[in-house]
Amino acid sequence: MSKNANNIYLILVGVFITSLIVSNLIFQKFFQLNIIGFNFSLSVGIIFYPITFLVTDLVSEIFGKKHADQMVISGVFASIFCLLVVLLADYIPASNNSPVSDKLFHSVFGNTIIAVGASMITYLCAQFVDIRIYHFWKNLTKGKHLWLRNNGSTIFSQFIDTFIIFTLLCSGGVIPWEDFQKYFISGFIFKILIALVDTPIIYICVFMLRKKFNLNMGEELK
Repeated sequence: MSKNANNIYLILVGVFITSLIVSNLIFQKFFQLNIIGFNFSLSVGIIFYPITFLVTDLVSEIFGKKHADQMVISGVFASIFCLLVVLLADYIPASNNSPVSDKLFHSVFGNTIIAVGASMITYLCAQFVDIRIYHFWKNLTKGKHLWLRNNGSTIFSQFIDTFIIFTLLCSGGVIPWEDFQKYFISGFIFKILIALVDTPIIYICVFMLRKKFNLNMGEELK
């Protein structure tokens, strides 16, 4: 890749990793959202997590499967490093004049190890599934119908992601089992809506990058 293309790729990797880590750190705060009469029970982390799938599809489309896989693996190492940082910060005792006490810090970040552990498992499964389904449809349609591979790969992988993450969080005691169905249905439907909303966004981004790098439909940077 050219230096310019590499810089854009690094920016996308930065957005991807930031969205992934922030979603894991803030997941314990839940809120209610009403859309057209349907009440969603959602974690605030779910607002930003779908960005990772948008970026994955964009990188897959322009930079190819290999670079998308590399980005996913980078996200794993970033998550592990984030986990170690939070564990160390939780272990260090707070001073008497600290505005944030040990108890308060632990109540916010104490479940991070479970969240990040569960997220890494679901993240690996869902992202690799997303990349492979995306390229399956891309090859099948010969680079046409971007909306089909974008939504098809994202919706299927988000189902896997949502089911596994809430199963692990309930098994780890972070969320009670009686709330599983509520959070799973709300989370999955919300992610489908986000996938539909981000379709015009990926069309605009792909159009701009194809024009910038003079790529034909379905063509990837070498």
